[in-house]
Amino acid sequence: MSETLTIALSKGRILEETLPLFKSAGIEPLENMAKSRKLIFDTTDERVKFIVIRATDVPVYVQYGGADLGVTGKDVLMEHGGDGLYELLDLQISKCKLMTAARVGDPPQKGRIKVATKFVSLAKTYYAEQGIQADIIKLYGAMELAPILGLADEIVDIVDTGNTLRANGLEPRELIFPISSRLVVNQAAFKMKHHIIKPIIEHLECTVAEQQSEVESA
Repeated sequence: MSETLTIALSKGRILEETLPLFKSAGIEPLENMAKSRKLIFDTTDERVKFIVIRATDVPVYVQYGGADLGVTGKDVLMEHGGDGLYELLDLQISKCKLMTAARVGDPPQKGRIKVATKFVSLAKTYYAEQGIQADIIKLYGAMELAPILGLADEIVDIVDTGNTLRANGLEPRELIFPISSRLVVNQAAFKMKHHIIKPIIEHLECTVAEQQSEVESA
């Protein structure tokens, strides 16, 4: 039985908000991850290593055993699917919304519509549930350009402040799902390494609960 634990963390904002949570569990990287080009980091717990990858790759690494645990957004998990994973905990960080958006003032389109998004599976499911026929166009970025240039009638994307939408003449329309970052675990690792994983989860649960209590009482 392996006594080591590999935890996949998402780059960017999620990483910044995840590290303090693991610190509460006594797990900190031994060097500044933001200033390093390394992808694998030793931690203050000699049994635990962090790897830093794209959020969209986290469920893949966890599913196939490249990592035992991972932190990524609910949007990524929903798009990827849950095969081989257990979703253990809502970390209540990096909150945002998955929404539809269109040009300001445009009336709702009737009949078949074109939708640009990187969340192809989620978009297909959402519009089917609404009884709307939608042609989904996959884009990897600069989603806001699609309605402006006539490529799509709507987009499906992550909305935080909405400033990017407004700056490009778009407005949020319908909420599809509220998003936050989640802790996931490889199903096999959860059984084989439960003795290592369980204390970490318990520390994270306590920290998240304390932070939520502070927010609610503020």
